[in-house]
Amino acid sequence: MPDLRSELAPISEAVTNNIRVEVLSRYSPENSQPLQGAWIFQYTVRITNQGAETVQLISRHWIIADALDHTEEVKGPGVVGEQPVLAPGESFKYSSWCPLKTPTGTMHGTYQMVRPDGSRFDIEIAPFGLKAPYTVH
Repeated sequence: MPDLRSELAPISEAVTNNIRVEVLSRYSPENSQPLQGAWIFQYTVRITNQGAETVQLISRHWIIADALDHTEEVKGPGVVGEQPVLAPGESFKYSSWCPLKTPTGTMHGTYQMVRPDGSRFDIEIAPFGLKAPYTVH
């Protein structure tokens, strides 16, 4: 039976509580060292507030899995050192990277947001694939 994770597209999109999260990933051959077991993937995220109230991103929770089922969780405040505030209709875009010990894997997770009244909620980061080209399964 084929591994469905290797079939995930390098893009994802999810809308939670009127907040859209779009992700595009790509293999970074210039930063990878496959002979040393290091594959580097870059990803760009755009978060868009499609709702009627201002929200702020306060933390992230990523779940990263490689082809050997090794899972790593990354939690922390903000993204790329920022905790962006998004008024209705505004977007925030950033890029980051992820190292893997295999040429394929997946990422997904959540961002924690806060409303002006202090109430918090999580928004989904839908799963997307990490796949180096010319990978034989």
